[in-house]
Amino acid sequence: MNPTYSTLEIARAIDVDKSTLLRWLYTGKLAEPSQKTIAGVMIRVWSAKDLERAKKYREERYYQRS
Repeated sequence: MNPTYSTLEIARAIDVDKSTLLRWLYTGKLAEPSQKTIAGVMIRVWSAKDLERAKKYREERYYQRS
């Protein structure tokens, strides 16, 4: 089975705050990963491919303030 990750795990893996990652999703800068509804709650399920896509976006377009 392929590994899956939470939004917080992805944010930590690419070294950005969770709110930054969510903002990228909400504004369409980064495509949404697949979603599941569990007990009436929608969760994002990130794959390894989604992680690589997020890493690439951060490397190419994100400039952290010094």
